[in-house]
Amino acid sequence: MKYLERFQVKPGTNVKLKDLDPRYKNHHEGHKDAAKEIEQYREKLRDLQELLYADRRRSLLICLQALDAGGKDGTINHILGSMNPQGCNVVSFKQPSTIELDHDFLWRVHRVTPARGVATIFNRSHYEDVLIARVHNLVPESVWSRRYDQINAFEAGLVEGDTIILKFFLHISKGEQLKRFKDRLDDPAKQWKISDADYQERGYWDDYTAAYEEALSRCSTEKAPWFIIPADHKWFRNLAVARIVVEHLESLKLTFPPPSVDIEKIRKEYHSAKKHSP
Repeated sequence: MKYLERFQVKPGTNVKLKDLDPRYKNHHEGHKDAAKEIEQYREKLRDLQELLYADRRRSLLICLQALDAGGKDGTINHILGSMNPQGCNVVSFKQPSTIELDHDFLWRVHRVTPARGVATIFNRSHYEDVLIARVHNLVPESVWSRRYDQINAFEAGLVEGDTIILKFFLHISKGEQLKRFKDRLDDPAKQWKISDADYQERGYWDDYTAAYEEALSRCSTEKAPWFIIPADHKWFRNLAVARIVVEHLESLKLTFPPPSVDIEKIRKEYHSAKKHSP
């Protein structure tokens, strides 16, 4: 079965995260066993992104959401490591600025959606406005409850403008999150990631779970699907995300555009220049 089908949230599904195993790793025994397949999909992703960039008829938007330490940065490193930096970029969404708060919640998002030919990865996204805004009561329920339909309409408009949208929720267990927090404490190269809020936010685990379940259930559409990725195993997370992006881009049958110049004329000029070169 294609990963596009295995991990996609079908429209109308009532998502229950407790029923989905974050330690799932398909038939692989471990990272070493999957290394060859991971590299194959990295190569395919590199080629397909080049096609997307050359074709310039579509753009690609990848949204990454996860609880703290869920692996967004690691996934971005894996995906970008397979792409030409000339045709891709990353946008991280932090606490809204004063100017952003003076506009509707989608204003800051629409400004950074990808241009044609470009792949953009959102590290967090517009979904924060139905996640953290809901959990911490940053806006009334009467406000955030309307945002699901607004998000669906926003994404539908992007798709009509030839943007491909793939949304990934990196699903980790509470125990794995605590282990990763411990790794940050012990590794000087990761200590900069530590936040005062890390352990405080764990107290809202059930609230975040409920918020994610509603967002995943209400905002996974045929045109802008959500995928729930088992993410306790970092290597499987990377494989699954890369494979889904590849499977989707392959289904589009992208091709290189025709040349914009007379190839035969250029070829003759080349041979003539070569013939007369010292």
